[in-house]
Amino acid sequence: MLEKYTKEQILAVIEENGGTKQNLLAILLELQDLSSQNYIDERTAKIVAERLDISLVQMYDILTFYAMLETKPRGRYIVEVCNNAPCHASKSDKLAAFLEKELGVRVGETTPDGMFSLQYMPCSGNCNIGPVIRVQGKIHGDLTEEKVRQILKELQDNQ
Repeated sequence: MLEKYTKEQILAVIEENGGTKQNLLAILLELQDLSSQNYIDERTAKIVAERLDISLVQMYDILTFYAMLETKPRGRYIVEVCNNAPCHASKSDKLAAFLEKELGVRVGETTPDGMFSLQYMPCSGNCNIGPVIRVQGKIHGDLTEEKVRQILKELQDNQ
């Protein structure tokens, strides 16, 4: 992950992804993944828009349309709680409340140390192991409070 990447690094990501408007989403997702705060900052948005010859307004239309893209800094680890009907039936609301207590933030917020952001996600397709969370693309299911504590501890230990 990069704290702040150079214009050359941004342009390299654009080119590695085909360098076309058709690949804009892939470009933005890769740049967001490279960011230490999991978001597309204004500078990056401007460079991408300029290189792909789209207006900044169009760029922000795209950045704000897709739920997987962010324009504000988030935590190093994004903890996503599935809140679709099957997970809700398996107590995802209690899981979210437990995570809020453990992390000291509400859903939609980031911990003061910048380590975790807590948010909801749409169905992950893992209804058989609900409730589930996704962290850094990995699904964790059949969760108990102890399992969640262990997941958070492992992430903290990986700093």
